[in-house]
Amino acid sequence: MYLIEPIRDGKYLKDGAVALAIQVYAKEYLFLDDDILFPYYCDPKVEIGKFQNAMVEVNHDYLEKHQILLVRRDTGGGAVYVDSGAVNICYLIQDTGIFGDFKRAYAPAIKALHELGATGLVQSGRNDLLIDGKKVSGAAQTISQGRVYGGYSLLLDVDYASMEAVLTPNRKKIESKGIRSVRSRVGSLRHYLAPSYQGISVEDFKNLMVCKLLGIADLSQAKRYQLSQNDWQAIDQLVAKKYKNWEWNYGRSPQYSYHRDGRFAIGTLDVHLDVVNSRIAACRIYGDFFGQGDIIDLEQALIGLRMEKEDLLQALNQLDLSTYLGKISAQEFVDLIFS
Repeated sequence: MYLIEPIRDGKYLKDGAVALAIQVYAKEYLFLDDDILFPYYCDPKVEIGKFQNAMVEVNHDYLEKHQILLVRRDTGGGAVYVDSGAVNICYLIQDTGIFGDFKRAYAPAIKALHELGATGLVQSGRNDLLIDGKKVSGAAQTISQGRVYGGYSLLLDVDYASMEAVLTPNRKKIESKGIRSVRSRVGSLRHYLAPSYQGISVEDFKNLMVCKLLGIADLSQAKRYQLSQNDWQAIDQLVAKKYKNWEWNYGRSPQYSYHRDGRFAIGTLDVHLDVVNSRIAACRIYGDFFGQGDIIDLEQALIGLRMEKEDLLQALNQLDLSTYLGKISAQEFVDLIFS
């Protein structure tokens, strides 16, 4: 089995979008004479499933404040938060009946973790690993051109406060057609490892797991595939056009509708929105405010805009809101929509 890591010019890259792009590039274009293993850890990111609504899965205020990456993956499943306290083990292997068989896919990891002292680790349900009833891993798979592309995260000791905060949506009253995540109690593997591994770093934990999964004594014995300049050029394009592209991460969100209401100096304001592909498709504004202009003109001005604060502010700052609503600022209006 080949080993591919996010290492470029001797530097380890902790960008979760790059790690994902490497795997997808390999899935589509790398056909080697053996299977491939992609282990990595990364800076904080939220990864949502292919069919999920980005707007309802996370706390966007927290995401923006802490500059946490959001990326939509190519496989299904729910939203997950990972940071440099988690090791992600991904693979690209020939389908020998393993597709959908998470018991077989997890078996080497369970064996390795048992050897490291986490003897209470068990598989639960279809695709989770639990220890003392707490989830420490979740897995996903897809199949492409006769190969199974999948993986799982191993939560060594992620920042659980951030995980809870960022995966608690701050946009309520949303009726979405997207698949919603199922929240589980999560735990940490570190406390269950043998005493000699209690202080292990995420880098050493990743290397140790790789050695056990590959059946080697030292990482230097691994059969590596070195990404070429041409490989990296294609990966860079994939990152730019897909995994760090708003249209992929947000624009593919399923249709949803919601409303916000609030009380201001002008009176009550009630905004109803229908959103398709994360762009406003319909808008209705109600309330007991006093305006002189036709409110339809204001509603129409929002049609087609991305559901992004900057886009709405730019559009509203070009209008005289007092004509339609009375004395309210564009910032107050946008804050209501994104509350």
